[in-house]
Amino acid sequence: MVDQGKPQGIANAFSVDDGNINKKQQQNVDEREPSSSSTKQQQEEEQKNVKKKEKEPSFSSTKKTSEGVGDGKKKKEEKNEKHLGLTNKKDDNFGEWYSEVVVATEMLEYNDISGCYVLRYSTMHIWKTMRTFFDKEIEKMKVEEHYFPLFVSGRALNQEKVHIEGFAPEVAWVTKAGDTKLESPIAIRPTSETVIYPYFSKWIRSHRDLPKKVNQWCNVVRMEFSHPTPFIRSREFLWQEGHTAFATKEEADDEVLEILELYRRLYEEFLAVPVVKGMKSELEKFAGALYTTSVEAFIPNTGRGIQGATSHCLGQNFAIAKMFDISFQNEEKEKCFVWQNSWGYSTRSIGVMVMVHGDNKGLVLPPKVASVQVVVIPVFDKDADKQAIFDACTKTVTILKEAGFRAEADLTHYKPGWKYSHWEMKGVPVRIEIGPKDMANNQVRVVRRDNSSKLDIPTSNLVEQVKDILDDIQKSLFDAAKQKRDASIKVVNTWEEFTTALNQKKLILAPWCDEEEVEIDVKARTKGEMGACKTLCTPFDQPALPEGTLCFASGKRAKKWTYWGRSY
Repeated sequence: MVDQGKPQGIANAFSVDDGNINKKQQQNVDEREPSSSSTKQQQEEEQKNVKKKEKEPSFSSTKKTSEGVGDGKKKKEEKNEKHLGLTNKKDDNFGEWYSEVVVATEMLEYNDISGCYVLRYSTMHIWKTMRTFFDKEIEKMKVEEHYFPLFVSGRALNQEKVHIEGFAPEVAWVTKAGDTKLESPIAIRPTSETVIYPYFSKWIRSHRDLPKKVNQWCNVVRMEFSHPTPFIRSREFLWQEGHTAFATKEEADDEVLEILELYRRLYEEFLAVPVVKGMKSELEKFAGALYTTSVEAFIPNTGRGIQGATSHCLGQNFAIAKMFDISFQNEEKEKCFVWQNSWGYSTRSIGVMVMVHGDNKGLVLPPKVASVQVVVIPVFDKDADKQAIFDACTKTVTILKEAGFRAEADLTHYKPGWKYSHWEMKGVPVRIEIGPKDMANNQVRVVRRDNSSKLDIPTSNLVEQVKDILDDIQKSLFDAAKQKRDASIKVVNTWEEFTTALNQKKLILAPWCDEEEVEIDVKARTKGEMGACKTLCTPFDQPALPEGTLCFASGKRAKKWTYWGRSY
């Protein structure tokens, strides 16, 4: 996570004039307020002051400064202190909590077009971090970055009817240019198969042109009309989409799983979210694909699964390859059709991370993706030498940055307790507090966001301990999320057990006959206020299926264990 090299002068992090710290300051207890800085009465007063429609309290005036803030700024900041804290609880009203937290923590802003959002810096940092990792890995696979047009002609879009039928209700069309009606409407890409494959047909002629592997990072538009949710169901979102062509099915099959493993790593190693790798059912696979694999996450609070990313084998003997004539001449001079894959991962993943780790205080960010890993906060009373403490905070940040950490000092005039709550809400993994006692003892106090534990550590060991703490937070977040996910899994064998588990918001693992008609029937029988239940995936890691096991829904011979549940 960070450079292991130890900066010079680490033992002298607080090498300020000791004469500036008088005895009264040394004896005084630092004004460290509890992690939850407001009393119950104060919290109630704060909530009354926040208008019901204000789900996005502004913190534009709380950014760090390198020196003291003027009196006018100080008064403004003190006034804004009232507008802090979430008004919704995660367990009481999950939907309202989620909508509030993504705005209050400055991850995004709502746009006047429903389902479209402004993605702010902390969100883009997470996305950039994952993009950097993914690009590095697929470059090893010799995938080349391209960019293809946003617009798709109606002719091209309708060229593959089986494929586009799955997207038809979501396609946005441009029908006018100014006041002039277009002769042929232009679609805005919901996905890029029909944009890219005519070029594959042009670029691939011989077996020597294979494999062909391209990836693009772009936005796509899908006009969702049912309950847009930030990150989870957006009308416009960011993603990467990879498109590849091979001479053999074996090569295509291998790549499908190789990419799926990268998606697992993005979720588990970066976002600290556990996922299940598996195969989609025929009913749930990508429109026109030979088969679809996915990584599936689960949100215990709502009892809903969520498709995290997909890797598809598009096959050879279906319309996309033949319709676009993506063919090549093999070594025997015979014409052959390529085997194609496509795979994608989107900003939906960031919403999954928020849902899994967030709490009543706000975000809880895994250190690997947090734009700020460590925030340093000065703590003092009215008699303390503020400038000396500010200098110590600034020097600590410098040391941490030189060691490779993303660190920041909050030197605004807000009270320490308010700052604690502010940075906790933004999900910063580690808070370092520095007060007169810390300076006198050449130490700092470290507070973890994930479990609120506190530890005083010597400045001589600052870099090593902060690294260990951040690594442990990353691991602990994943372990805690996996424990909650696993506790939500319910193995059932009968329809009665299935419906009971579904009403308990469980992730259900059930024996299934693998028949499409049965899946359709389960959807119909479970349709209600909370939505129909469907297959999520058939896990690659299959439990033993004893001889004679029957399908929970049809009573026929079971062929596999499959995860079922309601989903986003």
